[in-house]
Amino acid sequence: MVDINSQRRMLLVHAHPDDETIGTGATMARYVDEGAHVTLVTCTQGEQGEILVPELAHLAPERDDALGEHRAKELAAAMAELGVTDYRFLGGPGRYRDSGMVWGDEGRRAVAPESVRPDSFWAADLLRAADHLVEVIREVRPHVMVTYDENGGYGHPDHIQAHRVAMYALLLAGVDSYRRDLGEAWPVPKVYWTAMPRSVIQQSIEMYKDHPDSPFGEAKSADDFGFVVDDADVTAVVDGSSWLGRKAAAMRAHRTQIDVDGPFFALSDNMGQEIWGKEHFRLVHGTPGDVDPETGWETDLFAGLEP
Repeated sequence: MVDINSQRRMLLVHAHPDDETIGTGATMARYVDEGAHVTLVTCTQGEQGEILVPELAHLAPERDDALGEHRAKELAAAMAELGVTDYRFLGGPGRYRDSGMVWGDEGRRAVAPESVRPDSFWAADLLRAADHLVEVIREVRPHVMVTYDENGGYGHPDHIQAHRVAMYALLLAGVDSYRRDLGEAWPVPKVYWTAMPRSVIQQSIEMYKDHPDSPFGEAKSADDFGFVVDDADVTAVVDGSSWLGRKAAAMRAHRTQIDVDGPFFALSDNMGQEIWGKEHFRLVHGTPGDVDPETGWETDLFAGLEP
């Protein structure tokens, strides 16, 4: 149930179950605790994901093809950890299938497979998919919307498609004469794209270069990763360090996708909090509010909006 009287309403658009927790989990938990209404729209059930739990290997597409339903349950468990009660799948569960991906650009960037199923999100009709989100936008009436940049972060086709759908729906939802049957028009005041600043990754690589469980492997430069953005393009940071425990618990809920013995869970010191507890964004629509004088970044995604 959407509390349209809430003075702070946020809508996040992500591609697969687990994306929301990895990229914005601390932000979601923080704003829930601060009284905001947080809505998550996930575009696919992640049917093509790699399964990290051997005893669940039978869920794979080439066997039982039941991973999507299982990941939907993982998503529900993760949302319980973050305190988010309003979460939906775009167009309903199973409407759009995970498109899969392969690695290109020498492993720095994901790309679409040579062929995808006709029911995959990558093959979806853009207007039809956007209309599903227009209906949600007009129902929730968010003050802030969050999604990926035009590269989908690291290039996954479903992330790119989520970006396209979100930005198209943003425009359509605010047009009074467009599809009145989908609800009353709502112009979203502020829109952010998730971002990972180059300096944060570079500093983190240096900090963890001698750490046996470094999440950066043998990388020596932030430019070894295709998802970094110039610091000058970053406009906001949400300090969710106090909610890092909740984020970690939500990540554990996505056990088919995230190695609970992996680097994230090994990094429990202050350096780990700096990397995983602070989530960065780029304001791409709307007017910025007050910024931190030292960084020039907003520290509240709702900054500048009328109460």
